[in-house]
Amino acid sequence: MISRRSLLTTAAAASVATLARPAIGQSARVLRYVPQANLANPDPIWTTATVALMHGYMVWDTLYGIDAGLIGRPQMLEGADTSSDGLLWTMKLRDGLLWHDGEKVLSRDCIASIQRWGKRDGFGQRLLSQTAEMKVVDDRTFTIRLTKPFPVMPYALGANGCFIMPERIAKTDAFTQITEFVGSGPFRFLRDEWVSGASAAWAKNEKYVPRQEAPSYFAGGKMVHFDRVEWKIMPDPATAAAALQQGEVDWWENPIADLLPLLRKAPGLKVEVLDPLGALGVLAVNHTQPPFDNQKLLQAILPALNQHDYLDAVLGDQQSLGRTAGFFIPGSPFASDVDMDKITGKRDVALAKKLVAESGYKGEPIVLMSPSDQPQLTAMAQVTDAMFKSIGLNSQYTSMDWGTLVSRRAKHDPSSAGGWNSFCTTWGGLNVSNPGAHFPLRGNGNGGWFGWPTDPEMEALRDKWFDAPDLPAQQAVCRDMQRLAFKDLPFFPTGQWFTPTAHSDKLSGFVKAGYMLFWGVKRG
Repeated sequence: MISRRSLLTTAAAASVATLARPAIGQSARVLRYVPQANLANPDPIWTTATVALMHGYMVWDTLYGIDAGLIGRPQMLEGADTSSDGLLWTMKLRDGLLWHDGEKVLSRDCIASIQRWGKRDGFGQRLLSQTAEMKVVDDRTFTIRLTKPFPVMPYALGANGCFIMPERIAKTDAFTQITEFVGSGPFRFLRDEWVSGASAAWAKNEKYVPRQEAPSYFAGGKMVHFDRVEWKIMPDPATAAAALQQGEVDWWENPIADLLPLLRKAPGLKVEVLDPLGALGVLAVNHTQPPFDNQKLLQAILPALNQHDYLDAVLGDQQSLGRTAGFFIPGSPFASDVDMDKITGKRDVALAKKLVAESGYKGEPIVLMSPSDQPQLTAMAQVTDAMFKSIGLNSQYTSMDWGTLVSRRAKHDPSSAGGWNSFCTTWGGLNVSNPGAHFPLRGNGNGGWFGWPTDPEMEALRDKWFDAPDLPAQQAVCRDMQRLAFKDLPFFPTGQWFTPTAHSDKLSGFVKAGYMLFWGVKRG
């Protein structure tokens, strides 16, 4: 029998011969990149898709940026002052900030952007709930007056995609996609060259003035060394591997584990991990539609869910890149071992099957969405499908591209009317490292992440975390949150893994962060 790895490796090697070499004299000032997925929607506020956030950091800038120590540092800001009671923040923009169209970045743009972001983001929702007023002082200065202190302000505005947009764009309803992509960041989005499913391109923003500091995570100087960045959408791993080996592309974000040995041995390539926290695998379920509106059924699944099955499917024999995980990403200050035996202890499919029968489940179809153009997520969905069927669930494996899945998961309709019941995805470790950022752990119903669980007790614990006086108190709250999460199951964690990226060994200067960043990178 031919193994999956042998088939992929053979296909990758064969594909090299079919690819044309780059034209002689092709510009060394162009960075060609294969992203993990198609850029189906370029609005990083409307969607939580990782590729949209990577695009967001290219096009827009943020008031603060967190550094490698996860500390918020001024980015667009010259500085900020806080009143002694912590209720008034006065923020001043750096001089000379310009939009891509040449207009000045103004205080009113910042206020409108915070308001739009705050309707979708976990930290932002909390900030707006404690904000009495945001007010323009002058073109470069604005204030945020609070009803109670919000000491995590720099982190909130620097770690969670609070992208500053022109006021006319930022006034778009937070639940409506923007159609104009003017920013002040280090790259300009070339919308006319964007072909969803095929390619996207950005040009260096010549008007951008980087901070005179070394880059660190999302903070510091964003020095751009390429005139253009081009994304090439290649859902087939063998094709992407061949393109990288042949020099058709410079950088492949997300090579599958089966091809890592091939890429490590290939001349002229380098394989390395750039994301310090990795990713959390997530099995999402729709709490608003049958049958997963049944808490007993969710609990019935837990004894059968084996994180090692997911790690095996995603990582193959590269098991050193993964580990089991709870509801907070391992390696963060808030991860704990509370009730971890419920997901790492001995698995019991027979028990799960018995609990399914006792739950009242009547055999309703379960639409399990699987993105055909994301190999890791496809592998996760296949494991889920087999697990569901093994315990008597009527799983309907439904394949589609990632862009279609992203659109469909936003629907609240029954699965029989174009809605859904379940899908697999990953969350960047930074975004599931604390309760403020942890969108899939929310219990705020329709205001929350896809699946929309309603859990007042979880929301109360989240409030308690924000009000906790110190780190030990915050950690105690997070232990309670994990205990509750294993009871109410807003989602199922499927493990943590670190996905190496592969690139030409002529590239250097990569900035390690929660997403792939395109400043700092240079050739030679």
